[in-house]
Amino acid sequence: QVQLVESGGGLVQPGGSLRLSCAASGSIFRIYTMGWYRQAPGKERDLVADITSGGGINYADSVKGRFTISRDNAKNTVYLQMNSLKPEDTAVYYCNADVASGLWSQANYWGQGTQVTVSS
Repeated sequence: QVQLVESGGGLVQPGGSLRLSCAASGSIFRIYTMGWYRQAPGKERDLVADITSGGGINYADSVKGRFTISRDNAKNTVYLQMNSLKPEDTAVYYCNADVASGLWSQANYWGQGTQVTVSS
């Protein structure tokens, strides 16, 4: 089994910054794509950004130029630096990862979510 543990959420004023972290642990042979999704009340869970094991990056249009995703493969950790935050960024942010636990075993995992609230 694999666990994803997020940290770094909280309350921030508009224009402020937060940095989310997500550490993977457990039975890990290799981690492929890692990403961040978010879900606001009454809305679907949407991709914010993801990053492949080779460093390829994809951002939602709504966060381009404001958010930066990165990963530390040695620490099995993915980060999301969020700058110039807006009230519409308020949501629960979830970490996601495609993890191989062996040569023939791969699965997709979710973290428990961390609340980000942007409000004055």
